[in-house]
Amino acid sequence: MPPYTVTQVRWPQHAAALLAIRRAVFVDEQGVPEALEVDGRDDGAWHLLARDAAGLPVGCARVLADAHIGRLAVLRSVRGQGVGRALLDAAVVLGRRLGMGDLHLHAQVRARGFYEAAGFIAEGDEFPEAGIAHVAMRLPAGATAD
Repeated sequence: MPPYTVTQVRWPQHAAALLAIRRAVFVDEQGVPEALEVDGRDDGAWHLLARDAAGLPVGCARVLADAHIGRLAVLRSVRGQGVGRALLDAAVVLGRRLGMGDLHLHAQVRARGFYEAAGFIAEGDEFPEAGIAHVAMRLPAGATAD
């Protein structure tokens, strides 16, 4: 059994934990402005939260109604243990359960291989988002994360 669990959570009850992870990764580590990180789309999104064996939050992701997976973040202290992949797999399962067709995301270029390994296909040229190079990626309708 992995040393963490991933569960779907509600924004109102878990916003503090979700935002703490996102701030640590995106704002503190990567220098994304907080105003861009907190984009006002969380209330209408589905959220996933990864917790370690002690129940402490260590990672998160969200799925928007337009089939966009985003805000996938894992605390530095637990990276490389499969938490990110478990969150991505859970996001794909959630999207499929909600009847979404193609699933989309904007991958940081340095994480492109991570998403490709899960079956996502890069589309188009790189573009800047929050000052970081990204690439649009898509998981075709009906496909599951490999």
